[in-house]
Amino acid sequence: MSNQVSITNLRVEYRSNPIGIDVEAPRFSWMMKSAERGQKQTAYQILVASMPEKLAADTADLWNSGKVESNESAAIAYKGKTLQPSTRYYWTIIVWDRNGQMVEVNEEAYFETGLRSTDGITGWDGAKWIAMDGKLPKSSGAPMFRKETKLNGAIKRARLYISALGVYDAYINGHKLGIVREDGGCIYELMPPGWTNFDQTINYMTYDVTSFLKGDVAALAITLGNGWWNGRISKAPAPDIQTVYYNDERNELGLLCKLLITYEDHTTQAIVTDIDSGWKATDTGPVRADDIYDGESYDATMEQEGWSEAGFDDTQWREVKQHDYRRIFPDVNVTSYHGHTVQIMDGLDRVPQGITVYTDVVNNEDSAIGRGEVKVDHARSVYDLEAAKRCAVTISSGETAIYDLGQNMVGIPRITVQGRKGTRIRLRYAEILNDDSNGADGPVGSIYTANLRNAKASDDYTLKGSSMGETYQPTLTYHGFRYVEVAIAWGESVLIKGLTGKVAMSALPETGSIETSHPDINQLYSNIMWGHRGNYLWIPSDCPQRNERVGWSGDTQLFANTALYNMDAALFLENWMDMLAENQAAYGNGAFTSTAPSGRYANFRGYAGNGGWADAGIVVPWTVWQMTGDITIISKNYEAMNRHMDWIYEQTGETYRGAGSIGDWLNFQGTDRQLMSDAYYAFDAKLMASMAEVIGNKDDVRKYETLFEKIKQVFIQNYIRIDKDGALMVLSSGGFSSLEYDVDPDQVGVENIIWEDNSQTALLWCLKLGLYENEDQKQQMIGLLADNIQNSEAYKAAHPNSSRVHYAENTLSVGFLGVNVIAPVLSDVGLTELAYKLLLQDAMPSWLYSVKNGATTVWERWNSYSAEDGFGDIRMNSYNHYSYGSIAEWMYKYMVGIAADSTQPGFKKVILQPHIDINKKITWVKGSYDSVRGVIRSEWELIGEQFTYSVTIPANTTAKLFLPADCEHPVLEGGRTIQEAEGIQFVEYMNNKAIYELESGSYTFTSVLFEDASL
Repeated sequence: MSNQVSITNLRVEYRSNPIGIDVEAPRFSWMMKSAERGQKQTAYQILVASMPEKLAADTADLWNSGKVESNESAAIAYKGKTLQPSTRYYWTIIVWDRNGQMVEVNEEAYFETGLRSTDGITGWDGAKWIAMDGKLPKSSGAPMFRKETKLNGAIKRARLYISALGVYDAYINGHKLGIVREDGGCIYELMPPGWTNFDQTINYMTYDVTSFLKGDVAALAITLGNGWWNGRISKAPAPDIQTVYYNDERNELGLLCKLLITYEDHTTQAIVTDIDSGWKATDTGPVRADDIYDGESYDATMEQEGWSEAGFDDTQWREVKQHDYRRIFPDVNVTSYHGHTVQIMDGLDRVPQGITVYTDVVNNEDSAIGRGEVKVDHARSVYDLEAAKRCAVTISSGETAIYDLGQNMVGIPRITVQGRKGTRIRLRYAEILNDDSNGADGPVGSIYTANLRNAKASDDYTLKGSSMGETYQPTLTYHGFRYVEVAIAWGESVLIKGLTGKVAMSALPETGSIETSHPDINQLYSNIMWGHRGNYLWIPSDCPQRNERVGWSGDTQLFANTALYNMDAALFLENWMDMLAENQAAYGNGAFTSTAPSGRYANFRGYAGNGGWADAGIVVPWTVWQMTGDITIISKNYEAMNRHMDWIYEQTGETYRGAGSIGDWLNFQGTDRQLMSDAYYAFDAKLMASMAEVIGNKDDVRKYETLFEKIKQVFIQNYIRIDKDGALMVLSSGGFSSLEYDVDPDQVGVENIIWEDNSQTALLWCLKLGLYENEDQKQQMIGLLADNIQNSEAYKAAHPNSSRVHYAENTLSVGFLGVNVIAPVLSDVGLTELAYKLLLQDAMPSWLYSVKNGATTVWERWNSYSAEDGFGDIRMNSYNHYSYGSIAEWMYKYMVGIAADSTQPGFKKVILQPHIDINKKITWVKGSYDSVRGVIRSEWELIGEQFTYSVTIPANTTAKLFLPADCEHPVLEGGRTIQEAEGIQFVEYMNNKAIYELESGSYTFTSVLFEDASL
């Protein structure tokens, strides 16, 4: 046995000891840990058994893989006997290290199957979808369901399988349903079972509820909310692409569940939803209204005490009826949720940083915009951080308290109040406060809500009058906010004893970290992470606050690489790809759509196969594969990807043009939309060729390589012009002369956008994809790009009609389709110094402009707010929108220097290429990434001309290091010469870098920079 190697982090389907697994062949993963340099796995053996004591090579009764000579340690598919439903299986892994020594695992690992059916019938023991009988469409009151059942003895194990048409808040024997932790505590979810294409797929959730069943009765109690099933969030803007499941007359809410109890004597009992076993329902409870956009109305005077416990008298409640869901959608898949649910993240609680109480609005006539300012009651307002956390505030009718949580977040409030019975308070939410600039929608100091459009984003709570105070936390809605406004909607006064922001997100483990010597860059990274947390909520959303919150495919594809660095997002993106593939059939007629799920904005602005958006169906599988090494998402979606590519060809044929696009959305320098569509068509072909290669489809490799070359040839013919003096121009205006430039009507809220030749985004995509004929053309493109970004006075003088004349030097002008490309391309062509200047710029447009203006999340637009122009156009002005946060991809890959080798995906081989800031505004960087093979750490510091670089490469991986160094000075590792160091092989010096092949382990290098390190 090896005593210097351990095997850790055993996972099935990317989760530790999961329950409710429905997939046919679960994937196994593990990590090797060792402090030894060069340690690696040479073989593995997986054992799966029905009992822990059978986990041996000669007794494993489900699967013994045998000794497999391989270094693979992620996404190994199960190949054993057929798995049974609702069954726990135990597994272990044996690994052989580089010395042939066997390494066994100490931790117990298991997984548990779900119902292993998709028809909603098999395995459900007669459970039916039920609804409240007699409830009128659009009537007030959230339906509540309950049933009590006598138990038959001592319980060994209990599992609840539950789904809803709508969302649910469930209780068992008076205890709120949640995920039970090992310490006995509970993790609570928000708005399960989430959002799917309900006409095609609906998820059920699986819970271990053994600890909830302590007595001799099981009391099930569930409140249903409208969620995505019954909300206008699913309504499409045009009837011809209306969401299939959406019903303007209001969809009836429904419940499906099965409680499976296994007794100590091995007998079982199933308690299911049906119409004849005592289920009762009412809508006379406290939740009077609920909506994702508008919020929740809760009347605590209507609470029915004890309704979720055994012994409650429900004789006055109504009967239930069978829901007609299965009749309307007979082929719907009912399947176990596959991934990390949305959870209330207690560790991320936001507490008040300040409380402002105001009593009136004054100075209307004297204010710049005529809206006045709030009259602050300084005696009751609190600005001391420690005091604000615990301060109680009394407000009366006509007064308002604004709580600043210090962080734009997504979730719900938890408020404790005390007052008379019947007093109603109203909570409203905002991301920013009004000032006296243009676009403000209220007096200075009040909350700004214009950007919410017609989302009411408010919660009403009616007090029951408890003398000890009462606490309210919404359960059937969510909000995006930093500020919470509390006012009295009815009544005289109320004591606010405390308010906390409860953060909700799809609870993906966070895998990345970045810290630098520059506080603004650290704030930017924090903003990116908070934007990611808030917008990964069941689906990859686009904004958490206004009347939108949909799964835009463009945003998803451009942020996917950043997402997979920040968090363990592979399953999350797999799930969303399932929805995008469903949308392809339902709304795309063969093309991927602009959003998923639902038909809302499916073909946005009439663009079927919208270039840059629909291409997510190609980009996301490729990106997940590159980051994980797992080809499951490719295999599962390859047919759909092929179909999308065939659809484009059907539209444009041998013109080899894209099918159309809304273009480089919200850019500051216009790029022809057709050019963007053509570029993405080329990108798709390139990615398809590489994915065809990995799944062994040689014919498609040739097909897509040929297609790329044809698209490239046509692209060059259409957009590249060389004048008589040999000067190159990229016709990103679409080929129009400067006199024919026009405002692009689709760039909502961005004023005076014109389509320009040699735009940043066009040049970037030409360089990214090699859309040029020779090295001279490439170098000219690099020069044009640098000149555009640098935007010197001479450049402005030479381009007086360009939009660039309005902006500072070293600013970007890209929109959504250029933002994740700009910095990587600059570094790839040797312009890292310029990439750093862009990163560190705080003039608008830039990443740090929002940081300078107090942002705590990334904005949707570069100018969502500016001191010069005030608030941005309300049609497109989210202050929490992750797209521009995709700069983190460059920060991980180039600044920190951790990247995957594209020829060995999943970080089997790590590319370590730290790029320094030669202007020394950033002098040190620390970063890490918890890959599927283990934690990679990369840290560098620059003092004078001495460069120190420390790195940890996990066991069972190798790395290629590009170390900034002057070949005239020796490179040391751990104070020794490279020749004396273990695990390092010198390759060559190139471009002022010493290149080494590294085995796994920890290293510290010191080098001296080349005198002109920018070369």
